[in-house]
Amino acid sequence: MRKVIGIGETVLDIVFRQGKVIAAIPGGSTLNSLISLGRSGVGCRFISETGDDLVGQQIVDFLRQNGVDSSLVMRYKGTKSPLSLAFLDQENNAQYVFYKDHEHDQLQFSLPEIQPDDIVIFGSYYALNPVIRSQVRQFLQHARQAGAILYYDVNFRASHQHEIDLLMPNLEENLRLAHIVRGSDEDFQLLFGLDSDTRVYKERIMPYCRHFIYTRGSRPVEAFGPGIQSMKFTVRPIKARSTIGAGDNFNAGFLFELLCSDIRRSQIERGLTERQWVSCLRTASKFSAACCRWIYNYVPENFGADMARRLNG
Repeated sequence: MRKVIGIGETVLDIVFRQGKVIAAIPGGSTLNSLISLGRSGVGCRFISETGDDLVGQQIVDFLRQNGVDSSLVMRYKGTKSPLSLAFLDQENNAQYVFYKDHEHDQLQFSLPEIQPDDIVIFGSYYALNPVIRSQVRQFLQHARQAGAILYYDVNFRASHQHEIDLLMPNLEENLRLAHIVRGSDEDFQLLFGLDSDTRVYKERIMPYCRHFIYTRGSRPVEAFGPGIQSMKFTVRPIKARSTIGAGDNFNAGFLFELLCSDIRRSQIERGLTERQWVSCLRTASKFSAACCRWIYNYVPENFGADMARRLNG
């Protein structure tokens, strides 16, 4: 059976609304995606590191409880787990403050077994960090050579904008390795000063990767690819309680549909059809909406159970 392997950071997300803590939960972009996929019956494995503390143990336990293989989540003696403070505004959008010492990140693991058409998800600063770049690159190259589908979520934060020149070669290499790239309007404004989806695709993505998803919050999603050139997908409006995991669960839903519709790497390399794009984007939006309707970073367990029945049915 095909599986999803993610590589990324772990954090403890402490969520504030009107100055009060309303949640303290395991987080991290790739982790959020894998938890939702695990709850939906997908076999998942996570490559990461976390602290040798109570928070780190909580994160490892949480992964296991939600069906995610945590055997490659490393815990280094004497280290503390990173924190992310998320402050929700009146529209329940979040502003973040991160507490992590990236200069002392570590990543030591054995390359996992990967089968053709497995899916690898990676992104955020973790996929750019120069300190662990050689290990991340080795894993991504290993996955691509093994026949996996690589999905890259740019997810670039303003706190790293001063490093753009240093990080750009790693970003371009990630784009080159990926089969599908997703990014938001905010990502590309920060990285390139561009606010046109067409210019972003033609000038910055297409030279490296042909399949591209451009998201803009509640506004229509724009998809680009060799089979369609471009298409808009309208996102159904919802009343969000939190948008913290919106993009991560969009990713989870997209990957879920690749598995559910049995879309293989060879099909992606030829170019997704309009029908396949619509199916994947519809499921991606469902996952994102399910997450945003409550305060946690992942889809609810009952939603996941419904998806698992579809996957196994």
